[in-house]
Formats: sequence, structure tokens, C-alpha cells
Amino acid sequence: MTAQLEVVLVRPKEDGNVGAVARLGKNFGIDRISIVRPRASLGQEARRRAMAGISLLKNARIVDTFDAAIDDADLVVGTTDLSTGRSTAYLRRSVSPERLGEMLRPLVGRVALVFGPEDNGLDRDQLHRCDVLVHIPARRDFPTLNLSHAVAIVLYAALRANAPSDPETTPAPEVLLLRGREKEILFDRLTELATRAGYPRHKRPGLNLMFRRIFGRATPTEAEYRMWLGFVKSVDRWTRKTHG
Repeated sequence: MTAQLEVVLVRPKEDGNVGAVARLGKNFGIDRISIVRPRASLGQEARRRAMAGISLLKNARIVDTFDAAIDDADLVVGTTDLSTGRSTAYLRRSVSPERLGEMLRPLVGRVALVFGPEDNGLDRDQLHRCDVLVHIPARRDFPTLNLSHAVAIVLYAALRANAPSDPETTPAPEVLLLRGREKEILFDRLTELATRAGYPRHKRPGLNLMFRRIFGRATPTEAEYRMWLGFVKSVDRWTRKTHG
């Protein structure tokens, strides 16, 4: 059992790139392509570049908003050409494609691999909605990759993670069942609890971001999310009873 991989393209401007991504999707066995408000025509050039991936191109889901593109994803992986390093100025600590592959190996669920426009990349609000960020190392003087090339590298890392395990090895790999719905419910409950506890309003966005960052790295199971929800519910009851 492996994760279902979906590529999400946000406002792509080159139809050839979209076609090439469809071909890559066929190469690496992705489940679906979703496109947010494409600026590309998705015409003859896209079909020519898609080749065997033409079915993915024809069945691509076209949506109007970023949220609609990731609405059924259990884990949202964004890509960025910024290496965050140890700086606190960025929304997330980015991981390498190899590290992403390690994270995906035990997961079961729908994983959205999100790529921004060729000219600007994902904006801050979109990056904020991602659970994990991936950065592909490149030369400092020219760190931005072509869209389809970036998709190829990330999908290759994901494919290696989803390759069948050696049946001669033990123990069997752990399987982690993702549940995106429980994740978002937990974040909502934690936000409500912080509000009720009087946590400073101006600090709440940073607190919410920290929650998403930590849980994105940890990829908890459904049972672990439910335990967290039970704990938060107990704390909420206690605060209501104690402080009205």
C-alpha cells in the first residue's frame, strides 16, 4: 500500500510545461493533475508534449482556487526555490527531495505535490497552507528550475519512496494512514483553545503556523490525531468549567 500522489499546478503559464508534467505523471504513476486557474491554453503544444500522458492532461481537474485544489488531500507538499536553512524569516523549514521520499515511504493517503507558477512560485498564503515544503538544491546564482524539471525530480524521489520493499527484509515497514480531515479539525480546535486561553491575537498566526509545521513533519496517524483531539477537548472542558 502506498500514497496516492497528485500534482497540483498553480497558474501555469506555459502549455508545453503542463504537457510535459502530464507525461511525467504517466512515467511516475501519479493519480491526478489539478490545475489552479491556468494561464496556459492547454492546446496543441500541451498535447504534443504529453505523449503517453495525454489521458492525464485530458482529465486534469481545473479549479478556481488553491483551496479547491487541495480540498481532498491528506498531506500538502509545497515546492519552493528558497532554501530556508535555519532562518526564522521563512514560513517553514524546507526538506530535500530525498528527505521527502523518506517521509512518504510509510504513508497511506492522498498527497498533493504543489508547484507554483513559472515566474513567481507559490505565494506566502499558499505556502502557509502546505504541511511540508521541499527545496531542490541548485547553484546560488541560478536556483530556479524549469517547472517540468522540478516536477520530475520530486516525482522521482516520491517514486523511490513508493517502490515495493524487499520481501526478504524484516520487519515489515510501518504503515501510517493519513487523515487530512482530522488534521484540519485539530488545527481549528487548537486555534479555538488559544483564543479562549487569551493567547495574544497578534501571535496566533505564528502559533497556527508552528502547529502546521510540527504536525507536517511528524505526519501523525489517524489514531494519534484522534488522541490529540480528545486531549484538546478535555483541556477545553476544563477551561470552560474553571474560567467560565
